[in-house]
Amino acid sequence: MNGLYRPRHGRIIGGVCAGLALRFGLTPWTVRLLALLSCLLPGPQFVVYLVLWVMLPNEGDQRARAH
Repeated sequence: MNGLYRPRHGRIIGGVCAGLALRFGLTPWTVRLLALLSCLLPGPQFVVYLVLWVMLPNEGDQRARAH
């Protein structure tokens, strides 16, 4: 699958970091570390994470849309 989705396996909280890692070819822990470090900077990182959590489809939902 090429799209951006939250995988069923490898989730820690909502699967957002794991989904971003799959999409961009990184390890989930790298994306999690970058997300955590970004929280040290001013900005709406937590809100963006929550929005992505709500907006990104689950892995099973993504398969259903592809067929």
